This record gives sequence, structure tokens and C-alpha cells, in this order.
Amino acid sequence: MKSKKNELVGGILLVSFGLLALLGQFINLSPWMGLLVLPIIGGIFLLAGIIARNVGFMIPGGILSGIGLGAFLIEGPLNNLEGDAEGAVFMLSFACGWALITILSALFTKKTQWWPLIPGGIMAFIGGGLLFGGAFISTLTLLGKVWPVFLIASGVYVIFKGYRSGTIMQ
Repeated sequence: MKSKKNELVGGILLVSFGLLALLGQFINLSPWMGLLVLPIIGGIFLLAGIIARNVGFMIPGGILSGIGLGAFLIEGPLNNLEGDAEGAVFMLSFACGWALITILSALFTKKTQWWPLIPGGIMAFIGGGLLFGGAFISTLTLLGKVWPVFLIASGVYVIFKGYRSGTIMQ
């Protein structure tokens, strides 16, 4: 049953994207219409994910919706922002798209997807740093230089844990 539902939703997605592309060639509703393309495509994917109860559609939907919201805000209603504030709004919007994946998967699928909170959290942290500036920018700069240390420490931990448990041959 799930396969047939996914096929139906996939077909509806193709028809929706085709209609959107076709209408875009003939109708110019406003100068902002181009800014709505990504949020509309993201929304279609999110709706498909909800209907099919399939996180596979929600992932591109959340990502495209977040990017689309950010682009819409900084080119549309918040187009007078300058410098770091513009980047902050975009990053925070993009982070919301990642968070949306977790929220919708919790509400509409059998298994909540927690992993999108990692890239979303990083983007929110960067966006917040850009928005508030000062010490936050200094922290971001420092983290930009020392993040490889975290990878090295994690790798050493994994190796040590493997030796202790005997999964890595001694």
C-alpha cells in the first residue's frame, strides 16, 4: 500500500512542478513571484511528505523551504538589511527549514528524525552570532579555527573505545 501511495504522491509532485513551470512562462504576477518559487516547491515537497507520511519528501521540502524563506526575506520585505544582518536572517531561515524536518517527521511519520537538528543548530548558532555580533563573532572566528581539534579528539575516542571493547584487533 505504501508503495502505491508513494507513486501517487510522486506523480502529483511531477504534475505540480510541471504546472508551476508552465504557468511561470506565461504569467508574471509580480516581481516577487520569482522569490516564491523555492518556498512553493519546498511546500509541495512538505505536503507530499505529510500525505505519504514519508520523511524522504520532507527533507528536500524543509531544505528548500528554509532557503526560499531566507531568499524571500532578504530580497523582499527585509531588503534594506546590510552586512551581517542579511546573512543572519538567511542562516536563521535556513535553520528553521532543517528544524521543520524534525518537527514534521515527529508529527507525521513513525520515526522522528533528530539528525536535521545538527546542521540546523549549527546554522542557527552562526546566524545568531552574525545577528548579535561582538563576542559572538569572536566565538565563531575561534570555532572556525579550532573545529578540527574536535574531529581529532572524536577520532581518538573512537579508536580508544574500539581497543577497549576488543572490536579493534590489538
